[in-house]
Amino acid sequence: MALFPDIMPRPEPNMDDAAFWENCAARRLAFQACAACGVFRHPPSPLCPACHAPETRWVDAPGTAEIYSFTVVHYPSHPAVREHLPYVVAVLRFDGIEGVKFVSNVTGVSAEKLRIGMKVRLWWDDIGEGMHLPRFRPAQ
Repeated sequence: MALFPDIMPRPEPNMDDAAFWENCAARRLAFQACAACGVFRHPPSPLCPACHAPETRWVDAPGTAEIYSFTVVHYPSHPAVREHLPYVVAVLRFDGIEGVKFVSNVTGVSAEKLRIGMKVRLWWDDIGEGMHLPRFRPAQ
């Protein structure tokens, strides 16, 4: 069951991030890295910000991450979330994926128990039509 109802807007892939969403559809969380210098980047982009090379590779993220920052949302920014308040939006970082900060939801824990540095584990939210979103829950 999806975290939010079907009326929630879905991601609309574009030419720069289509590969990211194709990986997510296959339940693979991978981040773009420069094939020339190795610098990671997210969101995906056509050129490396460090060396400007266009060649890329995709590197699988580990199944766990660390909360870098978070907020608890109490006000509905879209009608679809009105009945699902409060919910957590977190900025996450992954070991081995230097420089990437990834925004997602953390579920399965009350806001009072969240903390910076908390380890979280990936789970895949099936939002229908072959699309999956990476979400996270406490690792323990």
